[in-house]
Amino acid sequence: MNHIAIIIGSTRPGRKAPDVARWVHDLASARKDATFEVVDIADYHLPLLDEAVPPSMHQYAHEHTRRWAEKIASFDGFIFVTPEYNHAPPAALKNALDFIYAEWNNKAAGFVSYGSMGGIRAVEHLRQIAAELQIADVRVAVNLLLAEDFVDYATFSPSAGQDEDLATMLDQLVAWSRALKTVRKERVS
Repeated sequence: MNHIAIIIGSTRPGRKAPDVARWVHDLASARKDATFEVVDIADYHLPLLDEAVPPSMHQYAHEHTRRWAEKIASFDGFIFVTPEYNHAPPAALKNALDFIYAEWNNKAAGFVSYGSMGGIRAVEHLRQIAAELQIADVRVAVNLLLAEDFVDYATFSPSAGQDEDLATMLDQLVAWSRALKTVRKERVS
């Protein structure tokens, strides 16, 4: 069975990402075709990229990098929960993506974003980054608007239709994760 990470992509104090990730986890966990686990990048205390050797060489010098790599390697796919900061994903999420390479390869990803415009610009950046990391991103994304999906711009309360968008994204993500497992097995052979 596929194991999918729900990655909390913000480390900012007062962030809303954990609430959004809980909602994703609650709905995703009702499925019988995959297992889901919330992974908070804040728990890994990654400094700004401090590996001297490029991640594609897979020669990690630091324990924090090896710990992060081991965690990410254990998944078949990812759901990135991200706010949008200045038309982009948070620097902490970009940094976490940059730390490792092979552990991301030939896996699938979906996106749940939020912001004044639903976080769509952050997702567009992440799609380009995912392509370079050999992550296949699914088409449907969940875009949460601060004015509609957060009471007083603060308390997460998804509006009608967001559950359906999440279900569609999960259908695509699980299917692609399953397909890419075959690709990873062929690469090892």
